[in-house]
Amino acid sequence: MLAHGSPGSGAAAAVHLQLDEIPEVGTWRASELMALDDALTGMAEMDPRKAKVIELRFFGGLSVEETAEVLKISPQSVMRDWKLARAWLQRELARSG
Repeated sequence: MLAHGSPGSGAAAAVHLQLDEIPEVGTWRASELMALDDALTGMAEMDPRKAKVIELRFFGGLSVEETAEVLKISPQSVMRDWKLARAWLQRELARSG
């Protein structure tokens, strides 16, 4: 989920993405969705496969094995991409906060 600092704190809210849980989209603010979309777009330009792993697992709800089958790669490659992509996205979202 995306988490923010307390309202009215005056400080820029940090954006934190918890990719192990799929939050309800209705709980996100427009700015959070835009930041996530921008980060995913940047990732897709750098590494399309990692972006696809995020899309399939986080938004599509696919398992590691299902993602591997769709992408025709090993489950180990999916896990490696998943871990690297999550770390990259979290860093990018923290910068945008």
